[in-house]
Amino acid sequence: MSRPTTRSKNKRQKQGDDGVCTNETWRKIHETGVVTEDDVNQLYMIWKPVCSGCRVNTKDNPNCFCGLVPPPNGSRKSGLWEKMSDFVESLGPDPNNDLRDSADSPAGLTNLGATCYANGILQCLYMNKLFREGIFSAEPDVLRQQPVLDQLARLFAQLQASKMAYIDSSPFVKTLELDNGVQQDSHEFLTLLLSLLERCLSHSKVPKARTVVQDLFRGSVSHVTTCSQCGRDSEASSKMEDFYELELNVKGLKSLDESLDDYLAVEELHGDNQYFCDSCNTRVDATRSIKLCTLPDVLNFQLKRCVFLPKTTTKKKITSAFSFPAQLDMQHRLPELSQFDLVYDLSAVLIHKGTGVNSGHYIAHIKDKNTGQWWEFDDEHVTNLGNHPFGEGSSSSTTKSIAIDAIHSDCSEARIAESNGNGFHTTHSQSSLIETFSSCDAYMLMYHLRHTKGIKENGGIVCGASHKEIEGVVATAQDDASLPSHLYDEICNVNASYLDACQQYSHRKELELSRITDRRHEVRSILAEAPVPPLERPFYWISSDWLRQWADNIIPTSIDNTSIQCSHGKVPVSKVPSIKRLSVKAWDKLFSKYGGIPTLSHDDHCRDCLICGAQTVVSADTYRGRRESLKSLARDILDGNCLDGKYFISRPWLQQWWKRKVLDAPSEADAGLTAAINCPHGLLMPEQAPGAKRVLIPETFWLFLYEDAISVKPDDPVGGPALPSDSLECSQCTVELSQAACLEDSLRVVKQKQRQNHEKLFQAKSMPLSVNCKYFLVASSWISKWRNYISPPFKNLDKPETLDGVIDSLICEKHSRLIERPPELVFRRGAIIQRESSAGGLTIISENDWICFCEEWGGSETKGISATIDYINDSDNLLTGSCDEMLICEDQSHTEDKMNNENGTGQILIKTCPEVCESCIGEKESCELMHKLNYCNEDICVILVRGKEVPKSILEASKGLVETDRRISKRSRKTKNGSSVSLKVSASTSLYQLKMMIWESFGVVKENQILHKGDRIIDMDDECATLADANIFARDQIIVRDSEIHENRDIADELCCDKMDVQHTEEGFRGTLLTANISSQVV
Repeated sequence: MSRPTTRSKNKRQKQGDDGVCTNETWRKIHETGVVTEDDVNQLYMIWKPVCSGCRVNTKDNPNCFCGLVPPPNGSRKSGLWEKMSDFVESLGPDPNNDLRDSADSPAGLTNLGATCYANGILQCLYMNKLFREGIFSAEPDVLRQQPVLDQLARLFAQLQASKMAYIDSSPFVKTLELDNGVQQDSHEFLTLLLSLLERCLSHSKVPKARTVVQDLFRGSVSHVTTCSQCGRDSEASSKMEDFYELELNVKGLKSLDESLDDYLAVEELHGDNQYFCDSCNTRVDATRSIKLCTLPDVLNFQLKRCVFLPKTTTKKKITSAFSFPAQLDMQHRLPELSQFDLVYDLSAVLIHKGTGVNSGHYIAHIKDKNTGQWWEFDDEHVTNLGNHPFGEGSSSSTTKSIAIDAIHSDCSEARIAESNGNGFHTTHSQSSLIETFSSCDAYMLMYHLRHTKGIKENGGIVCGASHKEIEGVVATAQDDASLPSHLYDEICNVNASYLDACQQYSHRKELELSRITDRRHEVRSILAEAPVPPLERPFYWISSDWLRQWADNIIPTSIDNTSIQCSHGKVPVSKVPSIKRLSVKAWDKLFSKYGGIPTLSHDDHCRDCLICGAQTVVSADTYRGRRESLKSLARDILDGNCLDGKYFISRPWLQQWWKRKVLDAPSEADAGLTAAINCPHGLLMPEQAPGAKRVLIPETFWLFLYEDAISVKPDDPVGGPALPSDSLECSQCTVELSQAACLEDSLRVVKQKQRQNHEKLFQAKSMPLSVNCKYFLVASSWISKWRNYISPPFKNLDKPETLDGVIDSLICEKHSRLIERPPELVFRRGAIIQRESSAGGLTIISENDWICFCEEWGGSETKGISATIDYINDSDNLLTGSCDEMLICEDQSHTEDKMNNENGTGQILIKTCPEVCESCIGEKESCELMHKLNYCNEDICVILVRGKEVPKSILEASKGLVETDRRISKRSRKTKNGSSVSLKVSASTSLYQLKMMIWESFGVVKENQILHKGDRIIDMDDECATLADANIFARDQIIVRDSEIHENRDIADELCCDKMDVQHTEEGFRGTLLTANISSQVV
């Protein structure tokens, strides 16, 4: 089934019969001076049918109301009809979106840039109810004296009782003076924070607060060394050391049990590592191990996923899978059996996402002991995971539930593992089965003791705790910790303000959306009643612009019809594209609600404007007709077919007049018809003058053009006086043109003669040079300017200066010697020729050219700089220390000397008179070098070459030795084995920075880059050396070869390392409150 065409549906139709009827109506009004009702219907387009279905509002149909509003399901970018979602967004952020889902749902913490490491640790500490109660039980005086403790208590109080879904952590972070733009290690943060809190809480007199860190997190170990001969332990073995977390190896280990076995493994001391036993009084073999003495209520395991790589001196994260159980029995890990059950339940998993050591993202999966539900804390976002730490049925590539193991109540019980074929491993024992989880990103594990020795069943701490209610403490919920009264009142006030803001926003949103809905309904209903059938009366005229803004704006203005009024206070016919016919019912609704002026009914058409418009239309038709008839006459005049001319006008002007489109009235281009043929003396310009071509036109044509010109430019209509056919050409301008023509002819002859006298030099052909012949040296810049001056076409180019002035500029005033070095010579096809250079310098010319130049350009033959090419045997040894001689430059190292040199080897050199002034040249070159070395933000071209050797064409281009007169083969012009890029550099840019830019552009690691400038390898050990030190200048070409020795790596790693070096991240938390008087120990 073919799709119906709509391509021409909205196209504006051509005038056709409607236009003919309209013209006839205008002519009738002009002839009779009477305006009938039919005339009004025709001219005001009242006869047109009511439009429906077009996508745009038709301007030439006052009965079209289409396109004022979008379709029922459509929208617009702004105004009344924009999407509701966009309109709601314009109301500002909705505080209801930040409302906590329920009282049982935990709150998140804002990430201030790179503070996710702190957010994860703070959530782990907050979700520990005993720790939270200990912080809340601190006295207000202690909180005021300890800002960190006070901010932590406020943060915990907001996490517990605030109505918001996430809490701002900036006050606590600022109090600790942390840099929120630097990623830190969460393990180090936890260690330093517990140490700081331990010192802060030591000032409290409430036992529950003073020792909460030690009671929950502190355990003890001993480092036992046993002599293999006498079996005695060392004296240091009896000393116990405190720990707050155990650091376990991950590399090469698959599970928590294996890591604990590795941590508690016995180390053999023998050979150079023998132990000196005090009892045996000699060095003996021994064993060393770590023994757990006491275990804390909260057992933290730090998994050492960050390892140091000695070969690359960098750190790498281990991302291998690591499994850990939901329940952990530590009974058999102690050297002596405990009278308490040491079964720990998994309560939190801190996860580090990402492969980089100094980057990535921390999230925490924490179990709520009250409900048994697991939650994921990802900064502001908190997600319920159900009854499993990684979500119900989790099967991601980094975290998943993988196994079921058994808890061993007896450490001596044998464990026999079997596979059930589903990827789960079971162990047979008399105890219940437990689940084991695996993660590639688990960074810290936190286990809680199931039945602790120092905690009662109701959760209170036994040691020193009072069962009386602490003064100033208010309970917020049945299962939550109690808040201090001052914090409770503060949070209640904040919650009340927040809930009030939510209600106000919801109320405002409801009102605004209701207003939008009502306005849309009003617009659609009035527009549905607005159309009036053709020729029907009464109706009202209304401005299309006001109607459009009324339909688009949320708050419309009062009716404004002043823009569609004429000076007579009526509706002129010229405003038909800007008006609409409105029904009485629709007008009454609009006027009663919005008011406005003026009211324009169907009788308010302007008769005066119609009479004037009819006269204008008829006049325009008459003018168009006359002009069309005269265009054929103009064509005959331009073709030379009209012989009865009476007046001169400009021929180019008439050509443009004939090409112009016929308009209803003259335009500014119709003036100035004789301006181009009037000379400055007010007479007829000679026809041989540039742009002074003229034609004769009949008198009737002249009068028509003159009337048009005077109507648009009364002061000077034709651009000068009228020029009848008997006007004479200006004699003065004729003489001046003749003189200029003679001068130009003579100059053309002079230039042609110079081209003949210096044919080879003009064509820039290489001139073969002979030994012991006399030549002359001239500045290459002058030769180039001379070539341009005498080259056809003969334009008004700058004339070269006199030859004596050029020669004087090449001689130093101090020593009267030559301050330019002679040009280099090359062997080519058995002849000696001058090497072309784009850097200026001197050009060798023949003696005959020099004599001719002196005659042509005012030079003295005796002042010339002569040059002689001599052949000298090596035995003569005449070159030592010579400052006026220049050795020949070999074109290629393998090129043989084709000249007659049978008597022995020798050298070709140039001798100049006057001699070369080495001192002045050296001073000049030093100044030029200093100028070249002082560049900033300039371009250099870097070319990457694939392969072991650099192509000859690229080498020559980088040396600046490309000869202008030598044809380059297509193979040489192509750079298929390389690519180039322009880099912005300065003289102070270091080689390291340049290599990093090349790395970023081509992907070649900096260790593999071999830099060339010409045939010179830029080999500098110090990468801090600048481009000026390496003699790399602006606009140089640098070649890069890839040695492919070192392995490719990502530039982001290098940049990250550079950034870390600059920011000194190895300092960790130095400069913050966490590093003051560190006393916490890590085992």
